Amino acid sequence: MLALVTAGTSAIGSHLVKGLASAGYKVAFTHLDAATDLAAEVGGLALHSDAGDPAQVADFHAKAVDWAGEAPRVMICNAGIQTWSSLLDLGADQWDRVMATNLRGTFLNTQAAAKAMIAAGHGGSIITLGSGCNKHAFPRLVDYTASKGGIEQFTKVAASELGPHGIRVNCIAPGAIATERTASESGDYAATWSPITPLRRIGTPQDLVGPMLFFISEAAAFVTGQTLYVDGGTFSQAPWPYPVTP
Repeated sequence: MLALVTAGTSAIGSHLVKGLASAGYKVAFTHLDAATDLAAEVGGLALHSDAGDPAQVADFHAKAVDWAGEAPRVMICNAGIQTWSSLLDLGADQWDRVMATNLRGTFLNTQAAAKAMIAAGHGGSIITLGSGCNKHAFPRLVDYTASKGGIEQFTKVAASELGPHGIRVNCIAPGAIATERTASESGDYAATWSPITPLRRIGTPQDLVGPMLFFISEAAAFVTGQTLYVDGGTFSQAPWPYPVTP
């Protein structure tokens, strides 16, 4: 069975790719950086592709299907970028770049995968990547927050329209996850986020693999249009002025 992943060489993406390969999937994934050994490690296909470019997305999907000899059963829309800027300082070009990758990229890859799944007649599972800012405002991340909120609503619409074709669409919304990108946000990312996380630690990319495997499995056969927050409980709690002790 074929699974597709955008931004498969990212910190989170590489773990998702490995998780899918370990589950027995043929995995084709995109990247924008230098060639990686990941494809050889998992026996997969790596293709240079911009998630927000219609022509490149179409080429990725066509080559992946040709390589695997079958239509995809799984699509993981993982590609995402952010701009650390206030609303008043954010440039229109920065806004457009984030929207093109995060929101348009999710739309283009969902659409392409869904068409192939419908043509093959076997249904499938599509997963989008959201964030805690799906439902909470993240200051200085206005474009990122807007794109992720859009992704959650897109997920619901896609689930409604694609359900009759046997295609399930769900969203995984990570919380504070340890990656090179998040490490640059503060001097000690773990120390910043752990105290306000009920589980008292930050997440790792590996923490997202299990939820992904659940969503694409028969165990989730009647689950669609849902968002699963993988955040240690951080964004399920309201601001609380009193100490929380065990």
